[in-house]
Amino acid sequence: MTQPLDLAGALAALPVALPPGRLVGGEDGREPLLWVSDAPAPGGLWARLHRAHPDSGLWPLLLSPLDRGGPDFRPWLSGELYPSDAGAAGLYDPAALLRTWWETGGEDGDDRGDDEELAESLAPYGLTWPGPAPAVDVPAGAAGVEARGLADVLQSVKEVRLGLVRADSGAEALAVCGWSGPANHEDDIAKVAAVLADWERRFGAQVVEVGFDTLELSVPVPPATLAEALPLAAEHTSLCPDLVFQGTGSLAEYAEGLVGAHQWSFWWD
Repeated sequence: MTQPLDLAGALAALPVALPPGRLVGGEDGREPLLWVSDAPAPGGLWARLHRAHPDSGLWPLLLSPLDRGGPDFRPWLSGELYPSDAGAAGLYDPAALLRTWWETGGEDGDDRGDDEELAESLAPYGLTWPGPAPAVDVPAGAAGVEARGLADVLQSVKEVRLGLVRADSGAEALAVCGWSGPANHEDDIAKVAAVLADWERRFGAQVVEVGFDTLELSVPVPPATLAEALPLAAEHTSLCPDLVFQGTGSLAEYAEGLVGAHQWSFWWD
């Protein structure tokens, strides 16, 4: 696994010209964890950096803040980054994590209501974990094309900055840079990274944009039917219960929104 070492050296060797930016450390402010642009990223730059990633080792992220009008661009420039050992994600079984979160609700499990209400919200599965959704056949190159397309769309409608992390994937980049968006559900970002890495392997989903407590993934081959979407919706709800319990109100309704969707959006309260 790539380690967050020699970030400055990797930036210096990058064949793509960067706008003005800065190296950012974690809570202690010492070791650089990522590079952040000083202004919104120019259109198309994320895509160029994404294509360069196999050689550069730098994974691009579109970064958005908690408060767009705030002076400290939280959490990216406010010292609220808590890096994890990127290799730790490989120690976890993603399927076991998803089952555990489904059964317990994670850190915020007490907010899900009583078992009868919970089972109704999680129909057709109820309290019984349905198991992982089947993997899909992702054509060669399709995941990258979809990720770059989503980045172009997001950059056209949002004022997002560019981040660069020395990492092998977007999932690993979140652990390396110390993002803590899902902390109210799961405070070990390596566990979250393990699930996201598994989604990249099984579905071609890639991390494109990250906010204070939000996440946007690209999806090259979305489910075509509700039957295909339901087990996938269960996985999403395990990782991010707010999608159902503070969102649609039911797993089935959330699953309907996944049919044909090339973008997966997550948020944690």
